[in-house]
Amino acid sequence: MLCYAQPVMSIADLMTLSAEEMGALVRSLGWPRYHAPQILRWLYRRRATEVAAMTDLPKTARTWLDAHTRIGALAPVDVLTSEDGTQKFIFALADGKTIESVLIPDDTRLTLCLSTQAGCTLDCAFCLTGRMGLLRNLKAHEIVGQVLAVQRHLPSDTRLTNVVLMGMGEPLANVDAVEETVRRLTNRTWGIGFSPRRITLSTAGLTARLTRVATMGINLAVSLNATTDEQRNRLMPAVNKAYPMEALMKACRAFPLKPHRRLTFEYVLLQGENDSTQDAARLVKLVRGLRCKINLIPFNEFPGSPFRVPSEEAILRFQSIVMAGGVNAFIRKSKGRDILGACGQLGGLGGLSEPALLTLRQSHPVPA
Repeated sequence: MLCYAQPVMSIADLMTLSAEEMGALVRSLGWPRYHAPQILRWLYRRRATEVAAMTDLPKTARTWLDAHTRIGALAPVDVLTSEDGTQKFIFALADGKTIESVLIPDDTRLTLCLSTQAGCTLDCAFCLTGRMGLLRNLKAHEIVGQVLAVQRHLPSDTRLTNVVLMGMGEPLANVDAVEETVRRLTNRTWGIGFSPRRITLSTAGLTARLTRVATMGINLAVSLNATTDEQRNRLMPAVNKAYPMEALMKACRAFPLKPHRRLTFEYVLLQGENDSTQDAARLVKLVRGLRCKINLIPFNEFPGSPFRVPSEEAILRFQSIVMAGGVNAFIRKSKGRDILGACGQLGGLGGLSEPALLTLRQSHPVPA
C-alpha cells in the first residue's frame, strides 16, 4: 500500500517546475511516476488554480500538496478593450513589476501576443517599451502563465489559435526561459498542445541565437526596419552594433527553414526615415533568394516620439515596389492603438498620469 504521508518540505510554486523537476519531486516523495503528468495536465490542460481540483490524485496526495505547495496563477489586474476588439491584459508579477499581453481577434484567428521581459534589453528608437530599459527577464512560468490567464478569461468555448512572442522584451535575450515556455506550450501529453506552426518568435536580430529558434521548431520573424547599417544604427543601435546587417542577413540565409515555412521580415515604416522608393528597392535586394514574406507595419505613434507614420500613398507605393520585385509584402493593420496595445506601444501605461490612466480605463472597459 502506497504511503502519501511525507516529511514536511516546502515547494514554493508548482508552476515553476519543469516536467523533469515535477518528475523528480514525485520520485522523491515515493509516489507513482504517473502522478507527475497527472499534476502537469491539471496545471496546463485544465488550468487549475487549486490543488483541490486535481480529483484524479489520491486525497492523501492532494492533502500533502495543498499543505506544502501552491499554484502561482497569474491574474490580470487590468483589462482594456479597444474599439476594434483588441484587449490588453496587464499583469502584476510577484515582485510588483508589471507586464502586458495583447489579445488580437482577426477573422478566424485569435492571437495572443506574449511578453518575455519586463521592459526590454534593447533601445529601438521607435518602440515605447525600449524606453523602459530592462527591468528583468521573465521566467518560463510567467510567460506561459499569460496564456493560461487569458484562456481562463475567455468563454469556455473560445480557444486561442496562435501565440506570438512579440510583446515586451527581446525573446532571444531570454532564450532559455523561452525554450522552456515553448516546451510547455507544445507538449501534447500534458502541455497546452499548441502546434509549433502556430507559434512565432520575433527578434530584433540576435544573430548568434537564431539556431535556437530552429531547434524549437517554431516560426521566426526578424524585425529589420532598415536597409542600410547607417539607418539601422540610428533606429536599433544596440542590436545593430552587435550584429550588423551583413551578419544578420547571412544568418537568415543559413536558417534551416522547414518545408512550406517562410521567414518573416517585419519592417516598421517611418515617415522620411525608411519609407523611400530607394529603401523599397534596397529591401528587395536584401531578401532576394530567401523564402520569405515581409510585414509592413505603419508606425504606431505615441506621445514624445519624433517619428511619424507615412502617408497612405507612401505606404502603398513602398508595398508596390517590393511586390514588383517578386517579394510578398503585406501591410499589417494596426490594432489596439487607442489602448496603447499596438506594435511598439506596450509598456506605455506606466508613463501615464493617474487621471489619464483612469480616463483610459473608463473609456475602454471590459465588455460585460
